[in-house]
This record gives sequence, C-alpha cells and structure tokens, in this order.
Amino acid sequence: MAAAYIHIPFCDFICYYCDFNKVFIEGQPVDEYIDLLLREIKMTMAHYRQEPIDTIYIGGGTPSSISPQQLEHLLSGIQKYLPVKSGGEFTIECNPNNLLDTTRLEVMRTYGVNRLSIGVQSFNDAVLKKIGRKHSAQDALTAIHNAHKVGFENISIDLIFRLPGQDTADFKQTLAQAIALDLPHYATYSLILERKTIFYNLQRQGRLHLPSEDAEADMYELAINEFSKHGLNQYEISNFAKPGKESKHNLMYWHNEHYFGFGAGAYGYLDRDRYHNNGPIQQYMAPLRKHKLPVFEHHLVPFSEQVEEEMFLGLRTNKGVSKQHFQDKYGYTIDEIYGDTVKNLIQRHLLVDVNGHIRLTHDGRFFGNNVFAEFLLDDET
Repeated sequence: MAAAYIHIPFCDFICYYCDFNKVFIEGQPVDEYIDLLLREIKMTMAHYRQEPIDTIYIGGGTPSSISPQQLEHLLSGIQKYLPVKSGGEFTIECNPNNLLDTTRLEVMRTYGVNRLSIGVQSFNDAVLKKIGRKHSAQDALTAIHNAHKVGFENISIDLIFRLPGQDTADFKQTLAQAIALDLPHYATYSLILERKTIFYNLQRQGRLHLPSEDAEADMYELAINEFSKHGLNQYEISNFAKPGKESKHNLMYWHNEHYFGFGAGAYGYLDRDRYHNNGPIQQYMAPLRKHKLPVFEHHLVPFSEQVEEEMFLGLRTNKGVSKQHFQDKYGYTIDEIYGDTVKNLIQRHLLVDVNGHIRLTHDGRFFGNNVFAEFLLDDET
C-alpha cells in the first residue's frame, strides 16, 4: 500500500489547543510554498515507480484556508505528480468557515478529492468561542449541507470533549446533533494540553478550568454508547464509522505501514527510514529553491522500535494486533517478545487474546496510554 501525507501549514486563525506546525496565513508566501511543495513531490516521486497512490491525506494547519485559485494549483499539481488510483481515498481537512459557499468544494471535486474531514469540534457556540474557533454551529451545518450539495458523501467530522465550559449534558447534545446528520464517519478526542499552546499557558497561570477526569471518562463512555446505538462501529480508540467507511489512510498509520510525507514539518516512513522535513516555512523552502529536498533528519528505525510501534499502534484499533501478521512481518511471535507483558495485561483485564488477535478490552480503551507504555522495550535490537 502506498500512501502520502501533504502538509499545508496555513490557518485563518490559531485555535487555543493546537500544537500542529502552523502559521497565521496573512502575509505568508502561500503561492511560493505551493510551488515548492509540488517541486518536492515531483523530485521525490522521480525516485519511485510511477504507480498511483492508494491514499492521500492533506492536513494542516488548515488546507481549506488557501484561496480557491491556490487550491486548484495545489490539487492539479498533485493530480499530475501523485495521482490516486481508481477507488483510492483522497482526503482533505477543512474548517466550516471555508465552506460557507461551494467554491472550494467544487475545486476539490474537480480534482479528485473524495473524502472530507471537517473540524466541527462542538455544536455549542459558547464552547466554540472559548476554544478559539471562528465558526458557529450553524456554519458547521451549512458547510456539511454544501458538501452534500456538491456531491461529497464520504464526510467525517471531528468532535472534542473535556473542553472548558463543557459538561456531560452539553457533550451529549453535541453528539445528538452530530449523529442526526447521519454521516459515515466521526472522530472524537479528549482535549490534550500540549506545550506551546494558549491553553497550556492558561493552565500554568491557573486560568483554565476543565472538566474533571471522571467527567472526561463519562463523556468518552457516552460517545462509545451513542455511536454504537446508531450503527457506527468504534474501529479505533477515537474513531467511529459505518461499515466500510473507516478511514483507509489512518488505518495505514495504525497498521504501521509506510508512507510519503510532503510539506513543512511532515514526516515520512519508507522501509526503515523515518524522515522529517524542516518545519519553519522558510527553512522548508530554502533547499527546494535550490532543487534539494527539505529533509533535515533521517532515523533508521531499529527492530525494537518497529515492534513497539506495531503493538501500540495496532492496539489503537478495535481489531487489535494479528499474531500471525506480527510473526510474518518480524520473524518472531508476540509471545517470544512480549509474552509476560501480554499475560500480565490480560490478567488485569486490559487486553484479551481472541481469534488470533491481541486487543484492548473495553476498560483497556480508557487506559490506552498506560497499556501502550508496557510495550516499550529496554534494549534496542
């Protein structure tokens, strides 16, 4: 499977919780960035067989923040240098406020985008304001309506819980409004306070008041139950989908497969080489102006790290880690490397061994990070 992630670091506004590689779009060299991004794609793919890509995911930042003309330039270049195979998945992240008319959506459809991931986060306007979002609940509904109008069917929306000013009743209302849209895919995440974010600084100053851990657990349990009631299977810790509508691109990450990474700050993973592009925009563009790739770091992933990631990425999915696939891929059984660890976690009712797969229990999903930490090895191989 061949996949590609493409990073657009520009945003109309900066959300208070976001620590992704991004900049405020005003005054930025967007046109040159797109030109050089396409140069990076062309240069990289010249070294590989010119076969269509299975999945492409354009993330950010906010890819939909660029103008319709810039978006057309970007997508036409991707179509030329990085075509998606027939039946492949081509996703782009969008903010609702960029989809209040159909202009960008029509460009996306013209150039083969067939899946949207829309950052809704909440259907409570007061909560949206507290987290730095610029759209309203009605804007989100308008964006989804416009997407359907243009012909998009494969739509996912993101929701966040444990937000300031939010309680379980409020999150239940957001879930109800989201589910009423009858979309094929939903992602819901608990707020994480990342360094270098506005929320992180507010918390250090004692000015950020969040729901308790118990309330957080209640919201997560509520999401699991409500989505299940409406035929949306939890196929990964934070993701729910109708059968057959799971994100193919994200499953590639969770299956620890390989992928290209393009754009400022992007990571790629090819064979054992995990590479990392320069993050600051000017540092990313400087080598490309000289027709050199912008990679500043290569990491040859050791065996120990490969199997660690196989376990804690695979365990994010409800299917879990296939014991046979693990043995075929690495030449060792899970028992040979992790026998005592797995037994201990099974005894603690955090893992189960069912139908040839090791997977999290229902309780295990609430303590995922603790479980994953158990699979870190002491020595590199």
